[in-house]
Amino acid sequence: MKILVCITHVPDTTSKISFTDNNTKFDQTGVQYIIGPYDDYSLARAIELKEQHGGTVTVLNVGEAETEPTIRKALAIGADDAIRIDAHPSDAFFVAQQIASVVKEGGYDLVLMGRESIDYNGGQVHGMVGELVDMPSISPVMELDIEGDTAKLSREIEGGKEKLEAKLPLIAGCQEPIAEWKIPNMRGIMMARKKPLNVREPAADEQMTETIRYELPPPKGEVKMFAPDQLDALVAALKNEAKVL
Repeated sequence: MKILVCITHVPDTTSKISFTDNNTKFDQTGVQYIIGPYDDYSLARAIELKEQHGGTVTVLNVGEAETEPTIRKALAIGADDAIRIDAHPSDAFFVAQQIASVVKEGGYDLVLMGRESIDYNGGQVHGMVGELVDMPSISPVMELDIEGDTAKLSREIEGGKEKLEAKLPLIAGCQEPIAEWKIPNMRGIMMARKKPLNVREPAADEQMTETIRYELPPPKGEVKMFAPDQLDALVAALKNEAKVL
C-alpha cells in the first residue's frame, strides 16, 4: 500500500500570537512550530496501516525551508520519505493544487491529512484535492480500516456517526480517535536524518484569496459573580447583558 500523508507546519497551541506591519503580517518571533495535531492523527494511522498491510508512507508539506524540522519529526515517527513543495502556503486552493500535482504523479492508494489545520481552520483542502484529482474525499474520519481495495470508515455527523465504505484510492481528512499520537524515539530520530527529503518547485501559483489584515479576538470581559440566592439577578444579566437568553 502506498500512502501519502499531508502535514502542516503550525504554531504550537501554547504560542502567543501577534501581528506586525499594521496587522498585515504574522509575527513569528519566539513562536514554536509543530505538526498540525489533526495531521498527527493521520500520520499515526498511516504508520499503523503500513505495519498491517506493508507498503510505504510519504509525508508531504507545502512550505519553505523553515518547515524541514517539522518534516524530519514526521520521518522520525515512521514515514519512509518526504516531499516539500518549496512555497509559502498562501491559501487553501494553492495548497490543494500542490498536493494534487503530487497525487497525480505518485499513484497513491490512500491520501491522509488532518480534517483541518489549526492555524486557519478552513477544513477545505481535502475536498479541493478530491475534486482536482477526481477521487472520493471523506471528512472528518474517526475510524479507518482497509480490507483489500476497500476502505471502511466512520465519520462524525450531526447527532451521531456514519459508517461508510469506499474503494481505493481515497482521500480522508482525519481526527481523533482514529489513532494515538506517536512520539519519535531516539532510533527514529537518528534514522530520520538519512531518509530522503525531496524539495520541489510549486506546480502552480494561482491564488483565490488574499489576506488583507489580521485581528486578534476581543479581550475577555470581566467576570461577574452572583451569590446562590441571586438567581433573578443572574437570569436578568444573562438576558440583558450577555444576551444569551
